[in-house]
Amino acid sequence: MWIDTHCHLDAGEFDGASLAVAEAAAIAGVSAIVIPAVHPINFAVVAALAQQRADCFYALGIHPMYVPNAEEKDLPALRAEVERLMSLPAQTSKFVAIGEIGLDFFVPALNQSPLKEKQEFFYSEQLKIARDFALPVLLHVRRSQDVILKYLRRIKVVGGIAHAFNGSEQQAQAFISLNFKLGFGGAMTYPRALQIRRLATNLPSESIVLETDAPDISPSWLHPTVNTPAELPRIGRVLAELRGVPEEQIAAQTSANAQAIMPRIILGQR
Repeated sequence: MWIDTHCHLDAGEFDGASLAVAEAAAIAGVSAIVIPAVHPINFAVVAALAQQRADCFYALGIHPMYVPNAEEKDLPALRAEVERLMSLPAQTSKFVAIGEIGLDFFVPALNQSPLKEKQEFFYSEQLKIARDFALPVLLHVRRSQDVILKYLRRIKVVGGIAHAFNGSEQQAQAFISLNFKLGFGGAMTYPRALQIRRLATNLPSESIVLETDAPDISPSWLHPTVNTPAELPRIGRVLAELRGVPEEQIAAQTSANAQAIMPRIILGQR
């Protein structure tokens, strides 16, 4: 069993064939896909996709790169929707986390006033929603690890996943101490990605989850074409090779880690 903890199945790159893409992943051995939202405009889309397949689940949040087009009223609307979903059984709602949220200081405009402050405001307010409903968060962490951690120490959430992790070992340990798993995917498959591969090799096995971030972050064998969740088992085999263990062990451990941090992922219920 493999779990793709981060896949933008609703992306335009899939050209309306999202359900077929999910089916191909299932045939390849992927047992669950988590679809994070990025903006209120796609909240209903990711929810509808999750409802159409037993192996799909979703998260709701406002991505930092979409914060420039977000409005403050979107935050109470998100809170109200989360409250509604949390009144339903997990297997009915298919809702598992707050995400994708976080901070992006890689894009120059986002790292300058006033967008830097707006990003931090939306991030902190969404952390509060996660805290108040005891939900994990799916974090976008791009050149922003230390600031992300600063807010996590102030606003205590139950944990989550630092998606596409590319920080230092010290930062990795800080996330782990706050009950976060670290997401590894296509970037790990490039031999020149020395730091990512070092972390994937040496971090505790219980701290790692797998993801594709499809259609983005294509693995080395697909670059520069579109990534899909069907690539997850092969990405997992790379991790198994790096750690020198059987791929079945990686599949079992990373799937258990994903379900531990997102307990609302309930397989085989529908």
